[in-house]
Amino acid sequence: MGRSTHSSRRTTGAPHEETAITTAARPVAVVTGASSGIGEEFARRFAARGHDLVLVARREDRLTVLGDALAAEHGVSVTVLPVDLADPGGPAEVAAGLRRRGLRADALVNSAGFGTYGPFATEDPARIAAEVQVNVVALTVLSRLLLPDLVAAPAGVLVNVASTAAYQPGPSFAVYAATKAYVRSLTEAIWQEHRGTALRVLSLAPGPTETEFFEVAGSDRFRVGQVLTVAQVVDVAFRALDRRDPPPSVVAGRRNAVAAALAGALPRRLVLRVAGRLTGE
Repeated sequence: MGRSTHSSRRTTGAPHEETAITTAARPVAVVTGASSGIGEEFARRFAARGHDLVLVARREDRLTVLGDALAAEHGVSVTVLPVDLADPGGPAEVAAGLRRRGLRADALVNSAGFGTYGPFATEDPARIAAEVQVNVVALTVLSRLLLPDLVAAPAGVLVNVASTAAYQPGPSFAVYAATKAYVRSLTEAIWQEHRGTALRVLSLAPGPTETEFFEVAGSDRFRVGQVLTVAQVVDVAFRALDRRDPPPSVVAGRRNAVAAALAGALPRRLVLRVAGRLTGE
C-alpha cells in the first residue's frame, strides 16, 4: 500500500477532545493501552500495514508524539483519544469518539491493563476495583460496542491481550490472574461464535515482557517465565492472525507455551504450590 499525503490538525475544547491527523479512508485499527508497551507496538505494526489508527490511553502527550511519528512515517491518519478506561464510561466515550468522526473500526486491540501484587487480604479495594474495571469490564464493553463494525469489515480483527497468568491461578497476584483467565475465556468464546465469518479473533498471552508493567505493579515477582520483547510478542500475534485459520488463542514464547500446557495437565494442588513458590506467596 502506497503512502499518501497527510496534514495535522489539533482540536481543543472539552476534556478528552481527540487530536486527529486526517487523510483518505483506509482500514481503521483501534488500539487501547497505546501509549507504551505492547499496545504501542501494535499501533506501529498496524500503521506499517496501512491502517489508520485510533490510539486510546490516559497519557495524551505520549499518544500525540506516537501518532505524529506514525503519520509522518507511514502516511496514515491518527486519532488520539485520551480516555481513562478505569472510568466506567470510558468504553462508551471511545465508541462515541469514533462516531463523531465517522470512523468504523476494522480492527480492535484491547491492550490496556495492569496488575497488582500482594496477598489478596491486604490489597487496596479501590485499586483492585480499577484493575477489574480496566482488565475485564472495559475490554468486554468496548469489544461489544465495536463488534458490529468488526464483523462488517472485509477482514475484521479482534485481539484481546491476556497473559500466561490466564492459564493458572496466581497466588500473590490473584486478581490479575483471574482477570486474564476471564479475557482468555471470553475471547475464545467470541472466536467460536464467529467461525465461518471474516472476523479473526485472538487471545494473545504474553509472558513477562519488557514493558512498564512491573513498575506499575510495584513488584518484579510477576517476572516468571520466558521474557520477550514487545516486538517478539506482537510478532507471535501477527503470525497467528496471518494464518488461513487463526487459532482462538496463542501463548508468546515456546517455554511459556509449554508451561501453560503443563499447568492445565498437572494436579491443581501441585500447580498452586509451584505458582506460590515462584511468586513469593
